[in-house]
Amino acid sequence: MGFEREFDIMIVPTKGEINAPPPPRKNLSLSVVESDDKDIKTSSQELDRILTQYIETLSHRTEYHIGYPVNICYEHHAALAPLLQFHLNNCGDPFTQNTVDFHSKDFEVAVLDWFAQLWEIEKDEYWGYITNGGTEGNLHGLLIGRELHPTGIIYASKDSHYSIFKAARMYRMEIETINTLVNGEIDYADLRSKLLLNKNKPAIININIGTTFKGAIDDLDLVLQILQKCGYSNDRYYIHCDAALYGLIVPFIQHVKTITFKKPIGSVSISGHKFLGCPMPCGIQITRKGYITSLSTKIEYIASVDATISGSRNGLAPIFLWYSLCMKGRAGLQQDAKMCNENARYLKGRLHKAGISAMLNESSIIVVFERPNDPKFIRHWQLSCTRDMAHVVVMPGITRETIDSFFKDLMQEREKWYQVGTTVPPCLADDIGSQNCLCSKQKMRH
Repeated sequence: MGFEREFDIMIVPTKGEINAPPPPRKNLSLSVVESDDKDIKTSSQELDRILTQYIETLSHRTEYHIGYPVNICYEHHAALAPLLQFHLNNCGDPFTQNTVDFHSKDFEVAVLDWFAQLWEIEKDEYWGYITNGGTEGNLHGLLIGRELHPTGIIYASKDSHYSIFKAARMYRMEIETINTLVNGEIDYADLRSKLLLNKNKPAIININIGTTFKGAIDDLDLVLQILQKCGYSNDRYYIHCDAALYGLIVPFIQHVKTITFKKPIGSVSISGHKFLGCPMPCGIQITRKGYITSLSTKIEYIASVDATISGSRNGLAPIFLWYSLCMKGRAGLQQDAKMCNENARYLKGRLHKAGISAMLNESSIIVVFERPNDPKFIRHWQLSCTRDMAHVVVMPGITRETIDSFFKDLMQEREKWYQVGTTVPPCLADDIGSQNCLCSKQKMRH
């Protein structure tokens, strides 16, 4: 069968290679081959074999998934697997029941209520829905901002998630890209100067509660002070908080309420598949109930009001999120946040002790370090890289053993990369600060 060819060279260890680390999986060259009516049993067996090998490959690769913020450590898939026999579509407003019974809006509202309580907004004062991921949450938050302030300008730091700039293009909105500090925070002086230049137009500001690459947290209180000093009254700005990864970390490792609707913010979005964990991409978007009126449209076809970005919405995601929140609770999330933060400090400490440039923001679980000098190593450990930097996102499934294995592998390979002396590790002083850069140039300066 034509769709088997790539599986013949799939990276599933043989009996003699059980202890060898599996190399990265290959992209599969599959095709749809319809079953032969005369031999349905054989065709079914071939499909099962392919899927089994694919699952084995993914299972092997989970131990080397350290570069991206996805929690792959959850065990409730078996308990919820029977739900796959139903088509669950949460079309329309979560707070409006459909005429069709195959939805999970009751679970969705339960999840939204939990986050509303976490972010300190009363049940009758918020509106929200479970999205297809953090990007949709950002698109929705900025759309509300535009509807409230049609002539408004988006202000976003250059370290903001790419979806912010995508939203500006999609909505044909003016956007000001703000510089960042060396740790990844928004440059408050640059923000102030650009706000003053555009005082005639409202401000729609994206606040990062954990930037994508460095895990930097923008100071919301300082931004609010800047807005006030620049002459922006509350009715002339809108703030969206992109808390994709850190929305479930910061509340449990900081004493200060970083995310709260008691401050004049307009919306918050997080990704459900990141720190909490979910088999499908999903997210939570919450805003103030009074802001949603301008987006709400009555749709007779579905017998519901709709103010979402997508039409049909995944009805399985709310149940997985609800189940995870019930099983973990605040105590479990606090434990995970504490463990990940400690493990991140452990990794940074090992890197610094070995003379490798690395940085870790306060309350962060993202360790930024020098980019490995080998694409195969980067691919093997599934690292995310930009310029001369790479990072490890220390998620709940990444144990000290995983960190030690990665560190040992890095040190062994690093000896090969730099043994001749013609190639030296990159200087990261401009990227992560001179205090975190341990390259030869910095050593000579000191």
